[in-house]
Amino acid sequence: MNQEQISESAAILWKTWMQSGQIDALPKHCRPTNREEAYAVQAELARLSEQQTFGWKIAATSTDGQKHIGVDGPIAGRLLSGRVVQSGGKLVLGENLMKVAEAEFAFRIGKSLPPRSTGYSTQEVLAAVDTLHPAIEIPDSRYTDFARVGAPQLIADNACACWFILGPETDADWRSYDLSAHEVTAWRNDGLAARGTGANVLGDPRVALTWIANELRSLGIGLAPGEVVTTGTCVLPQPIVPGDKIRADFGNLGSAVIEIG
Repeated sequence: MNQEQISESAAILWKTWMQSGQIDALPKHCRPTNREEAYAVQAELARLSEQQTFGWKIAATSTDGQKHIGVDGPIAGRLLSGRVVQSGGKLVLGENLMKVAEAEFAFRIGKSLPPRSTGYSTQEVLAAVDTLHPAIEIPDSRYTDFARVGAPQLIADNACACWFILGPETDADWRSYDLSAHEVTAWRNDGLAARGTGANVLGDPRVALTWIANELRSLGIGLAPGEVVTTGTCVLPQPIVPGDKIRADFGNLGSAVIEIG
């Protein structure tokens, strides 16, 4: 893709966002066909939003998540600052197509992980982390049938990013925990909706965090201090409707809560 095609693709997606609409697919003449092209469109989409990048999300880190959007592996997207809500707040669901909530481990970066020629190890990535947070993601798509368009178009559409709810940093000694075995529960209106563990996130949310550090490294982007990375759902994505109160409970690591308007 040339810059004109990238710009056209991003403009179509951003207009669709602003109109709370959906499209079947991007036009063939400006449709990304690989990850490199797709991330270029995503970057232009973020530029058009005129919002800061609060952090990053990983979609499809679980088998259920991959089935939900029709891909065979994880993809990365930007968390835009205008789409971040603190735990305990309220958001209006609006014309959200997916209408699901996901319980996720989120990590705030404390030390830069810049682009480089060699891959980062999990130990290097964890050493760059400042804090761990419980979180909720409420994804969405601008495609009418998001499970059929494929990974490049989903990446271009910011990897199904929509709303992100950040819980308070945990005061537990999380580095001593086996996060892969840590239980996570999702609650809807005080009723238990789903159970899961960190193992549903590429086997371990720390592995997922390493994956995105290396995905961004390969794109020449990197992770910056202060950015938050949410690592994918630990539970089956839970249906939501206006009026719901959703809580992602991580036990002694804390909880994130959001009211849906």
